[in-house]
Amino acid sequence: MRVLIANRGEIALRIMRTARAMGYGCVAVHVPGEEGAPHVLAADLAVAVPSYLDGAAIIAAARAAGAEMVHPGYGFLSENAGFARACAEAGLIFVGPSPEAIALMGDKGRAKEAAAAAGVPCLPGGGAEAAEAIGVPLMVKAALGGGGKGMRLGTDLADLPEAMARAASEAEKAFGDGALIVEKALLRPRHVEVQVFGDRHGNVVHLGERDCSIQRRHQKVVEEAPSPAVNPDLRERMGAAAVSLAKACGYEGAGTVEFLLEDGDFWFLEMNTRLQVEHPVTEAITGLDLVEWQLRVARGEALPLRQEEIRLSGHAIEVRVYAEDPATGFLPQTGILRRWAPGAGLRSDDALAAGQAIGAGFDPMLAKLIAHGPDREAARRHLSQGLTRTVLLGLRTNLPFLKAVVDHGVFAEGGATTAFLTEDFAGDETLSEQEPDPVMLALAVLINSGGPGLRFGFSTGPAPVLTRRFGDHAVTLTLEGATAVLPDGRRVTLEALGESHARARIDGIARDYPYAKDGDMLHLGALSLRDTSLTPAASREATGDGRILAPMAGTLIALHVTEGTVVEKGQTLGVMEAMKMEHPLRAPIAGRIATLNTQQGAQLKARQPLMDIIPEDL
Repeated sequence: MRVLIANRGEIALRIMRTARAMGYGCVAVHVPGEEGAPHVLAADLAVAVPSYLDGAAIIAAARAAGAEMVHPGYGFLSENAGFARACAEAGLIFVGPSPEAIALMGDKGRAKEAAAAAGVPCLPGGGAEAAEAIGVPLMVKAALGGGGKGMRLGTDLADLPEAMARAASEAEKAFGDGALIVEKALLRPRHVEVQVFGDRHGNVVHLGERDCSIQRRHQKVVEEAPSPAVNPDLRERMGAAAVSLAKACGYEGAGTVEFLLEDGDFWFLEMNTRLQVEHPVTEAITGLDLVEWQLRVARGEALPLRQEEIRLSGHAIEVRVYAEDPATGFLPQTGILRRWAPGAGLRSDDALAAGQAIGAGFDPMLAKLIAHGPDREAARRHLSQGLTRTVLLGLRTNLPFLKAVVDHGVFAEGGATTAFLTEDFAGDETLSEQEPDPVMLALAVLINSGGPGLRFGFSTGPAPVLTRRFGDHAVTLTLEGATAVLPDGRRVTLEALGESHARARIDGIARDYPYAKDGDMLHLGALSLRDTSLTPAASREATGDGRILAPMAGTLIALHVTEGTVVEKGQTLGVMEAMKMEHPLRAPIAGRIATLNTQQGAQLKARQPLMDIIPEDL
């Protein structure tokens, strides 16, 4: 029997791992340009399709490859009722709930009505026209999607039109429908979700809860199970509510009922009719394979366990590694992955390989790292150390940010709410550009020299004093053989240089530093450095306060100004799309558009000049 995985990346590999263990052959699909992607190379068969959203092409691929089942993973077509129905009509087993359940729970307005009918508490809400009656704060949400796409928090009714426009545009691109709903927003709740499972024999169970409160732009960053805010009594009540809703819609397969929790009270948020990104933490504390359960239920088996047989053991925490730079407001990053090695002892769900190009065409999540321990603090310490030992070279990521989050006192105490990143974590140094440590620049100089021994042509005489420049950063050091001495007296000795690690002794303490060379670019830890010491000095490009540069590679999907347009500071000039998210371009100063170097629909490179604003009085 064969299963086609209608997805890509880490979730495709995750599904293959279980499917193969159960004796299934695995079929991958891929779009042009991903012929050599890890999920394609790992599959038994692979079929090209125009898009991961092209349901007809995916069904044709399943037929051509002789697959009997289709597993959608998450994202793309996983919550598309029409695709699930088309699979059934084509004689394929769709690994997920019925089209009717997907349609019901996928429409957030109807889902809230179903939840209320099942006795589940709900916040006030309605269609977009209900915004004024509900009042602020309110949440604008895509009616037919999830995953943080098409969501905006509104705290001022005057800003609502733009928030709705951006949410509708994102929803249209992500889910094919720009319909919106609004509901009363809670500003500092916990986001707690319950994993449910149903079968076609009427059995429904829950597998405990996950806490997903740490979010950025409504997308989850850190997840854990169980929630530190949930006691046994609350767990029983939330679990019963989730099961009640699942039974009410005749639910089969894996699903997640999401709640907002505040002061012991909880309210229905939405139901995701698929496997969640964060399912590994539930697997860790239950010892169960949720993909195996999905496949068994899809082929008609009853659930393997009854509710009273499900046990929770220990604590698990997951972090999502993104190709994003926290110091630039988490703008997506692109580049070539030069080295990847997750920290020892962590579960890593990824589809990464050295030499892999990380582009702007898909979600920026690169990997998920998961730690499990006998209690929460043990799991947290395990994850913190694992993040320290994780190696990812070649492009900027949020790894230092994740380490700082896991080590933060509020998170360590289990007190993080959905406001954690904007309030408790505000001002953390990982959120701003930091000057590189001169020690690391000195080590870069030594690594570029080729290893221990005589370097730079100096063999006798006084110790040479060198200044080396790496772009905007410079380091001055004195060379004493294989040792670089910094002006403050710190000493860096390069003891050995391997193909992937440099052994250095800094102030008497030795350790290995991972590195990778890419032409004249050196990737050392979180730094990417090019020695520009011998490059003739050139004045830095005068960007001025009014020059607008593309903050990332992507597409300019909207342009609201022309040459001569008078703009106010903070005004939206255009909108870029990168990695399925929209990013408004705002005027840094008030003035007039003096030059315009782009047009709507243009494919942009990072830092490409787009336009210049000159103050009105010039």
